[in-house]
Amino acid sequence: MIDEPRLTMTAEQFRLLSDLVHGASGLAMREDFKFVAERRLLPRVEALGLSDFGAYQRYLRFDARGREELELACELLLPHETYFFREPNQLECFVNEIVPRLVEQHRGRRRLRLWSAGCSTGEEPYTLAMLLEETGRFEGWDVQVHGTDLSRRVLSTARKAEYAPSALRSTSPERKLRHFEVVPGGKVRVKAPLRAQVSFSHLNLIVPEAADLLPFMDVVFCRNVLIYFDLEARRRVISSLYRRMQPGAWLLLGHSESLLTVTTDFEIVQLDGDLVYRVGQS
Repeated sequence: MIDEPRLTMTAEQFRLLSDLVHGASGLAMREDFKFVAERRLLPRVEALGLSDFGAYQRYLRFDARGREELELACELLLPHETYFFREPNQLECFVNEIVPRLVEQHRGRRRLRLWSAGCSTGEEPYTLAMLLEETGRFEGWDVQVHGTDLSRRVLSTARKAEYAPSALRSTSPERKLRHFEVVPGGKVRVKAPLRAQVSFSHLNLIVPEAADLLPFMDVVFCRNVLIYFDLEARRRVISSLYRRMQPGAWLLLGHSESLLTVTTDFEIVQLDGDLVYRVGQS
């Protein structure tokens, strides 16, 4: 039996689709991403009964349900790979160098707000809650961690707080016992006291005013998000973050990310373990 030829995008179809996705999410799709886009979106073309990617692009633009479908397309195209205690050296720097400053800085009000921007399925915000709990320095404090993402699908997973063993591949046995409980189906769930400290909401980072319902933050983690955006989208994302940061708040990016050419709103702080950014206090 001869397989039918696989449906592919023309260069023009890919360009038009890239423009739509970029406008909705900020994701900049290079030409070498075309095969990935075909593979991830082909099931949607087939599910909608469309003839090809050109018809799919027109559906996104003109159909009454196109806006909803475009959001789903962005979810499918944006990367969501993450796991608990990712980039441990940076997390160690956060605990050893930034947390003591936070304790001193906010000792009077005993309140702390953290934001995991682009949180995917929730491993990072839960990791932050675990790290703060392990320090033993925030008993009696009002501590909240907020996770936001463009994808409603991954946020649903984050709220359940149930994970396969692969998400704990960098988690020590001691931490597994301390922070997780076994649930049916071979998964583990973050324990209730930590789940109560973490909340999740849908948010498009390239729309600065979309974050205005969030509280003002003391620490923002936005790691491995900017690398998928072009310069203009990066500036819009950073504007979203900056609008919700307290004077003196800290910003931690991924190791391959920088604010060079993006903004001058932040001070650069060279800690022993990492280079981070901070909102001025004047």
